[in-house]
Formats: sequence, C-alpha cells, structure tokens
Amino acid sequence: MSGKIVRLPEDLTNKIAAGEVVERPASIVKELLENALDAGATDVTIELTNGGCGAIKIVDNGEGMDHADVPRAFERYATSKIYEFGDLYKVKSFGFRGEALPSIASVSRVELISKRPDALTGIKVIVENGKILDLTETGCPPGTSVRVDHIFDAVPVRKKFLKKEITEQGNCMDVITRTALAHPEVRIKVLTRGKMLMNIPPTKDLSERISLVLGTDFTDHGLSVSGSKEGIGIEGFVSRADFTRSSAKHLFFFVNKRFIRDYLINHAVITVYGRLIEARRYPSAVLFIDIPPDAVDVNVHPNKMEVRFENPRSIYDAVYRILTDALAETTPVLNRSSVGVSNFHPGKTGPWHYHARIEEALKRYTVKSGTGKLFFDQRDFDRRNRTNEEAQQQSLFAPDQTGDMDVFGSERITFSDLDYIGQAGSVYLLFQSAAALVIVDQHAAHERVLFDQLKEDADKPEQKSPGQRLLMPEILSLTPKDYAFIMRERQTFVQAGIEIEPFGTSEVAVKTVPARLAHIAPKDLMMDMLEEFSETERVAEPVQRQDKIFAVMACKGAVKANQRLSTDEVTALCQALDATPFSATCPHGRPVYIVYHFTDLEKMFKRR
Repeated sequence: MSGKIVRLPEDLTNKIAAGEVVERPASIVKELLENALDAGATDVTIELTNGGCGAIKIVDNGEGMDHADVPRAFERYATSKIYEFGDLYKVKSFGFRGEALPSIASVSRVELISKRPDALTGIKVIVENGKILDLTETGCPPGTSVRVDHIFDAVPVRKKFLKKEITEQGNCMDVITRTALAHPEVRIKVLTRGKMLMNIPPTKDLSERISLVLGTDFTDHGLSVSGSKEGIGIEGFVSRADFTRSSAKHLFFFVNKRFIRDYLINHAVITVYGRLIEARRYPSAVLFIDIPPDAVDVNVHPNKMEVRFENPRSIYDAVYRILTDALAETTPVLNRSSVGVSNFHPGKTGPWHYHARIEEALKRYTVKSGTGKLFFDQRDFDRRNRTNEEAQQQSLFAPDQTGDMDVFGSERITFSDLDYIGQAGSVYLLFQSAAALVIVDQHAAHERVLFDQLKEDADKPEQKSPGQRLLMPEILSLTPKDYAFIMRERQTFVQAGIEIEPFGTSEVAVKTVPARLAHIAPKDLMMDMLEEFSETERVAEPVQRQDKIFAVMACKGAVKANQRLSTDEVTALCQALDATPFSATCPHGRPVYIVYHFTDLEKMFKRR
C-alpha cells in the first residue's frame, strides 16, 4: 500500500453514502414513503416486484415538484427543507426532500415522474448509477410516481446479502405498517404480483386505524392512553395486562409521527408492566409522543430511527406516569378515591424503586462521543426485559346498565359488590353479578395483594407495618454464594421488614420478619427464597432482584390451594383486592380472575 491520500471519485462516494441509507429494499420503501408524506399525499399506492428485490414503485397524489427541481433532487446535498444550520433542529418533516434520492439512484435505476397541480405538463427523469439518462416533459396526473429497479446491480456484494423474497417483502410490509399507523388520514394500498396485499382507507379514529392495520385483537384487548406532562403529549393504545405477546415486535413508538427505536421508552413501558405480566412475555403498544422539534435530535443516525432527546428523564417520566394511570384504571374498581393509586405515581417524592429504575435506564441511554450517535441494543432489551400478553377484561354487567365505562365498553367493578357463592375445589372463589359468573384464584389474588402491600411498605418506611421481632433469632447456615447474596441484599430485606445480621463467616441471624408474614417459619422463608433465585436473577438489576424478593415473599405468605376460607376471610380478601391497583394478574403474570358471561353460558347450553 502506497499510503498516499487520494480523492475518491464521486460515483464511489455516492455508493458509500448509499450504504448508510439504503440497506435493503425496505430502506427504499421507507425513504420514498416519507417523501410522499412530506409532499402532502393523502393517497399512496405501493407496488412490490419479487418482494421489493426486483422493483419498487410508489405513486402519490402529493404536491409534486417543479420541472427545475426534479434533476436537482438527484444531486447530493440538495434539499428543500434546510437553508441554514439552525434549521437542522427545527425540522418537522420526515426527510429533506431529495436527500435519499441520490443514494437510491447510485445503486439502482430510478424513473421519476412528477407534476404540480397547477402545471400543464409533468416531467420525467431516468437516473441510473447516479447519472441522468433522460429528462423530458410528459403528460401525467398531479403528484409523483417513482419506480426503482435493478436494485443493487451496481453493488453486487450488497445484493448477495439480500434475504429470500418473502423475507424482504416482510421487511417492506413492516415499514408500510408503521407508516399506516402514524398517518390514519392517508389511504395506503400495496400490490404484488397483481394482488392486493393491503388496502387501508383513511380514518379519523386512531382505534379504527389500529384495528385495520394490526387486527381487532389488539383493540379488543387494548386500552386507550392519553395525557401530557411538561409539554410532552402522549396518546395511543396499550394492551391490558392479560393480553401478551411472545416478542417485543408489537411495540410501536412514534415521536412527532416518526417511528423510532428507543431503549429509554422501551424501558419505561416494561417498567410499568413489571410484575403485571408473565415472564418472557411482552405487551403491545402503539404510542405517539409529541414534543417540540428542537427538543429531539433526529439526525443521530442515517435512517433516523434512533433519536436523542434533550431531556430523556422527562420523556421517561411522562411515559411511565401516563401508562401507569391507564393501567391502574383497568383494575376492576369503581371508586378510585379509596384505592390510593397515587402511591404508584412516580415523581420527586415517588417510590424508591421507580427512581432506581429510571437511573438504571438513563445509565444505558448513553450518547457516544464524536458523532453523537445514540446507543441502542435491541438484544440487550430482549434479554433484560420480560413482558406480557393481554387478557380480556369483560363487562360484568348487562349492556343496558350505565356506569364508569372504559373506551371499549368494559365496566370496572368492585369485588365486594359481587354475590359470594362459595368455594370450589378449595382453590377457587365463585362470585356472581347480575350478568356473569366470576371465578377468582384465591392464591393468585392474595399473592397480588401481599406483593403490593410489601412494596408499599418498602416505599413508605415511616408508615411501614411493624416487623415481628423473633423471641430467639433464627440462625441460618449458608453456602458462601448464598451468604454473599444475602449480605448484598441486606438493605432490601430490611425495607421488606426482615432484619438480618452476620453471625460468623457463613451464618446469618434473622431477627425480624414482616408482621404480614409472621405465620411463616423464618428459616423456610429465607431458604425457599434463595432456592427461587436463578443465577441470572442474582446478577440482574437491583430493582429486578427487589421485585423478585417481594414476589417470593408474597407467594410464600399467600393462602394456598386446598385451604378453606371463611366468609369473613373472603370478604377481607375482596376488600383488599378492591384497594389494589393492577389486580387482574398476580406478580408472576397469571390471571387473578376469569369471567363467564351468562350469555356465553346460555350459548354453551344451547339455550339461545
């Protein structure tokens, strides 16, 4: 190697630049769709040939371009959105009209036809490998049509790494789906091999658009969220705690209608669901975050799917608060004033575990030096966060009755208002309302109540229920690994009402247990807790370990199966459930109760 410094030819620099923007056919679809939306299109048709690997054509009814602007749009650094440096931080559009076209044209063949509504004729341009081959006037309807073919012919190495057609088509459809969610006012059609893959009409209602794009399952089991905090507006839908997915693919986050991937927002959503859902399950969410353009930098990555917030703590706090309010409302309670939901609202005086979680998230939400690129690791997110699938929260009342209805028509109730029928199998508590049969898992219900009570005790040590001091300390002989773990988590145990002191090199003395768990042998409680922790959980984040400790304590302290409950005990349990937000699931994500409407039973017995 000579070591000489040379100026790279323009065609090579264009291909290098294209490598950052055009990774696969889906990247082309994304850039052209964003151009159409920036042009004010309300009707967009997309045609995919061979899954987008053969050709991509997008036709819109937007404002079109002037004749002189069409060839300029294929020049590098040409834009209609940026005129001075400060404009970079005020951009409200999805792209800078034309910035992606040179990159796309450098690795493919592009035919663009455009006409403004007030123009007599349109203009057609053909660009291949970055060079304009033809530029002529033509007759065409207002708007813009772009056809891209011979994709990656100029860079065969990139073409070799494309996946199968069905996979690339799936990637294109992911981009289109996200666009359709963010723009309910736009009709979007997708064609392939002459068949209609998608035909989404414009809608005025977000829930209707979500149903059309994602299916009715989500909206049937979803919950509307809306709110604002410190200039940050949030609206959308999230799944209820009993309707979960096996992956995080159904989490859609938009900032100023731009789809993004953001660890901080992911973390906030997962933190809200916390112990509401089963391990290795994920919620669904479509959230739109509206903030001033100068409060977010969308230019930290070429594809603009990763952003940097000016005040990430405020974003986290807003998402957490608004989702917490929404999910708290799904608990079957009519009178929220007696529940104390405010105890679950984070803030300057909020729970210690919330502050720990946000500090943990902010540590990972780092900006690399130099280019300022935002760090985001989806694998890290998938590994660390466990989430949920959502169960149906059905109305327990007749359709003609009125009450405090949620957006999907389900009425919140109090367990204390139900008629207690009896106990089945010494496991399930049976209740009825005027229109439904309700079955409650007594262990799961008591487990949820205890879990929330133990956490609330830790959050408010000054109001904590008194610990039960043992007459004689319980001495535990531990392995070195268990001893080190207990010593590391001493403060957590203290906050939970368990006082532990070292008693030699491998022994500890348990001096106090929570009054709520005084009926459990201290040794059994501690040894079972150590057995419940896997190696992975022992090195997890502090808050995850703390929640695990509380979950194990609640499980050990809750009433068990085959345990008969008196009517007074059932009444007390119902009252405790009424005072517990998020009572639909236990800390492990299992349902607390199941509803059978009498109308459904009538169908089963063929009475209708």
